[in-house]
Amino acid sequence: MSELARDRRFSPRDLMWRALPVIAMGLAALGILFVAARPIPQPLHYHQFKDDRTMLGVPNALNVLSNVPFLLVGLWGLCYLLIGQGSRPGRAWRQPAERWAFVLMFLGVALTGFGSTYYHLRPDNDRLVWDRLPMSLGFMGLIVAMLAERISLRLANWLLLPLAVIGVGSVLQWHWTEQHSCGDLRLYFFVQGYSLFFVLVTPLLFPPHYTRTADWYIGLGWYILAKACESLDGPIYSSTAGIVSGHTLKHLLGAVSTYWLLRMLMLRQPLAPHPLMNPPPA
Repeated sequence: MSELARDRRFSPRDLMWRALPVIAMGLAALGILFVAARPIPQPLHYHQFKDDRTMLGVPNALNVLSNVPFLLVGLWGLCYLLIGQGSRPGRAWRQPAERWAFVLMFLGVALTGFGSTYYHLRPDNDRLVWDRLPMSLGFMGLIVAMLAERISLRLANWLLLPLAVIGVGSVLQWHWTEQHSCGDLRLYFFVQGYSLFFVLVTPLLFPPHYTRTADWYIGLGWYILAKACESLDGPIYSSTAGIVSGHTLKHLLGAVSTYWLLRMLMLRQPLAPHPLMNPPPA
């Protein structure tokens, strides 16, 4: 705890009380899922997307081709972080080590471009696992990025690999249960839901190190809109006279959400430490 306090110049007690609600709500949600809720299998109708048109020999063409933006944004982000301006201190961060969480996130996004394409060519549970594996890396990258920015870079770097393993494990656990006729999505739902909750709540509890905090919420808003379109796959397809389905829009808006975070990194500036974050030495 003392290391975290040095990283953020909070007293250990202040840090504990600020972090406690986030930790407690996560543990409560996990407990409810695994104690009060029954296992959640993957509904088979999930794979029955409204737009199944074949174009130029590509089955489910628009749901397949709409994954290209994931690949482009993911690769753009990786190039920016590894060989571009984002690979060194400056606008994006005070220390280059902060970028590794975003490297994990953009790697997940780029791989989602491949995994989701593979899945939508012939949707089923066995292919869906390759869609969700890279997505889980993206969700874990979000948590670690927020940890590094708001709480502790040291803690974030220490948790980077364990959280990536947990994210991947949540997908493998679901797939294993499906293969043994006891499908259970609870852990995967928790990983996805808690990552979004963490991004939503943490900026309210810890002061920023950078400008453009609102971009976190705008990016989250784009993702929520993407999920809404996913749930309205058929109605959107019908209302647009078969031009585009909700699931295709989900892919496009999801890529916009990720792009918005990349845009944030390119535009933000470090903030000077707030006076209240520098208590006099004891």
